[in-house]
Amino acid sequence: MKTVFSPLHNRRSAKTELDGGVLIEPHEKPSRADTILARVTHQQLGEVIAPTDFGLAPILRVHTAEYVDFLKRCWDDWVAAAKPGEAIPAVWPGRGMRNRLPKDIDGRLGYFSFAAETSITEGTWDAACASANVALTAQQLIASGQRAAFALCRPPGHHAAADVFGGYCFFNNAAMAAQAFLDQGAKRVAILDVDFHHGNGTQSIFYNRDDVLTISLHGDPDLVFPHFLGFADETGHDAGEGHNLNILYPPDTPFSTWRKGLETACDRVERYAPDALIVALGVDTFEHDPISFFKLTSSDYLTLGERLADLGKPTLFTMEGGYDVAAIGVNAVNVLEGFERRQNATRRLSPS
Repeated sequence: MKTVFSPLHNRRSAKTELDGGVLIEPHEKPSRADTILARVTHQQLGEVIAPTDFGLAPILRVHTAEYVDFLKRCWDDWVAAAKPGEAIPAVWPGRGMRNRLPKDIDGRLGYFSFAAETSITEGTWDAACASANVALTAQQLIASGQRAAFALCRPPGHHAAADVFGGYCFFNNAAMAAQAFLDQGAKRVAILDVDFHHGNGTQSIFYNRDDVLTISLHGDPDLVFPHFLGFADETGHDAGEGHNLNILYPPDTPFSTWRKGLETACDRVERYAPDALIVALGVDTFEHDPISFFKLTSSDYLTLGERLADLGKPTLFTMEGGYDVAAIGVNAVNVLEGFERRQNATRRLSPS
């Protein structure tokens, strides 16, 4: 399996994250991607390639031009306003207020965000564009005949909506890859999000559509971020009715319980019969993850990879969450190795 990776992810190296009322070192940091890459290389998973630059056109197929322009200019505008720290939103259009785009940079930060933990820094634009190109290059590998590819994306993407950032996400990598498949002739694409947190951005982008099936397995939003989307009664709207599935879990969920939801998700994917499967691969379901509450172990990710391979679909993995940096490489690569191990075994058993 080829891995697509860009060192430009390091251009985003935020120093601050708002957590518990104080500024801390961000959980989403450059060492996450570097640790995964080291494990990919150590395990000889396959060739590591650089991304192609696709420009803004595929980004604009998913995100609004107004939002893309904001992200491109945000840091320069923040510096021009003589702000002393990193760009962190602090005000939002709440109930009873008008949802209009202000001229002031503080107002625009709030207009285009949904949470205050994600700062915009020098280099964020470059890293977000590189992450999009990583996903789109991996999509091209599959469109060209590869059965699987790993997009080692950083920053992650599944919380980014068409015109909103948050949850460490700026461009929705999985959504852009799905749209690329459709633009190139696919009839149906499925996105299976196994990150601990609900893929609220992905859900919102495709909520009214029937050409993308969106499924997310995650912690109960009543208890964890992003709180305001991700409930079981959110099943899609208009043409998208029945094409969104949320599977929620309580604290301390073990793999034996989580796996039942995975089976439900896989059954839905099989019935949908997509031309391609995108796995939003978060490993913050790990038992020692610092901002999550599931109890999956490293060996469980091998089993997850095997089950995904059983679906028999061209599969693109886009890297999402996972914040135990010491374990993220093992856990993410275990999914990929489990997938390849099952895929190779199936190939050997197939009649020639």
